[in-house]
Parts: sequence; structure tokens; C-alpha cells
Amino acid sequence: MSGQERLITGIEELDKKRVRIFMNGEFTFVLYKGELKRYKLEEGKEIGAAEYEEIVGGILPKRAKLRSMNLLKARAYTERQLRDKLHQGEYPDDIIEEAVSYVKSFGYIDDRQYARDFAVYHMENRSRRRIEQDLSAKGIARDIIREVMEELAENGEQPDETAMAKELLRKKNYDPEMATNKEKQKLSAYLYRKGFQMDTIKSVLLLDISSI
Repeated sequence: MSGQERLITGIEELDKKRVRIFMNGEFTFVLYKGELKRYKLEEGKEIGAAEYEEIVGGILPKRAKLRSMNLLKARAYTERQLRDKLHQGEYPDDIIEEAVSYVKSFGYIDDRQYARDFAVYHMENRSRRRIEQDLSAKGIARDIIREVMEELAENGEQPDETAMAKELLRKKNYDPEMATNKEKQKLSAYLYRKGFQMDTIKSVLLLDISSI
């Protein structure tokens, strides 16, 4: 990187402790105000090669790895969730990649295990389709979701969707003999949004809803 490429063109306060550094008109990284003073960084001046390398090759990668570890101590994250958290911290993309690779190397993030744990935990209160949708929303690859759900099903671990749907209808005070067609259609849509298959919905509502 040439001297001109290390020219500071902007310093923007992020919060009481941190600032955004812009180089050549583009956002580059976030530093603490104490680091700004330590490296004597000012708008219109250049960052020396040694200082720049110390920041992007030492301080920021270490900080991103520590942030990742602290996040994972609190709860499990998917790979995409962790990336999102680091993006929120405004770490450069290459440093995010380094931090994610670091925690992956120790097995601290494992999308397959996350998917399995999530599915087993929610097996009693969510339909299979709902579980799959939730995992997909968390950034788990569809092939991993499919493989995990198939493995669980082969081991006899799968949601009892009929029992779950019946319980939801019980809470809605559903009476198949008293409910109107409009009410049944409304409940059908409600169960479908919950992720239940149409065959299950038809069975628990005790009516032919094949045209709904």
C-alpha cells in the first residue's frame, strides 16, 4: 500500500469511545479514541506503514477474535449470525473472515450441530416445516437442514405434528360441529402459517379442505 493510499480523509465519531477512520474517502476501520491518540492519527495526514500494519495485522484481528469468543461464551451462533455480529461492529471483511476461521478451527461454531440441537430442542412445539424455516432464517444451508432433519427422522426423532396441531386448536376452543366454514378456513390458514402440512391440517380440523 502506497503512502497516498494511507491518507486519512475523515475521522467520524461513532460513540463516546470509538471513531470511524476513512482513507481516500472510504470507510476503513474503527478504532478507540485512545488508539487514535496513541498513533497520532489526524485528518489530512498519512498513517505510517508500520502503524497501519500494526492496526490491521494485529489490533483489529485480535479484537475481532476476542469479540467472537465472548459472543460464543454467551450462546451458540450460526456462522452467518456471527458474521452479522462482526459486521455490526464494523470490522473489515478480511478481518471478519480471519475471526470466523479462527473460531471454526476450534469447533466453536458448527452449523450442523447448531441445526441438530435447535431441531431437537423445538421438536415438541414446532412443526418440521417451521423448524426448517427458522434454521434457514438463521443462515443454515438448506442441504445441512435437510440432512439433519432426515437423520433425526431416521432415528425416530420428529415432531408429533398431529398432537401439536390438536393442542393449538384446543387453545382456540375449536369445535368441528359448531365452527362455520369461514372459521375453519381461518384456522386452516393459521395452522399452515405455523408450518403444518395440509394433510395434518385436514385431519385435525375433521373436514375436507383440499380446495383451500
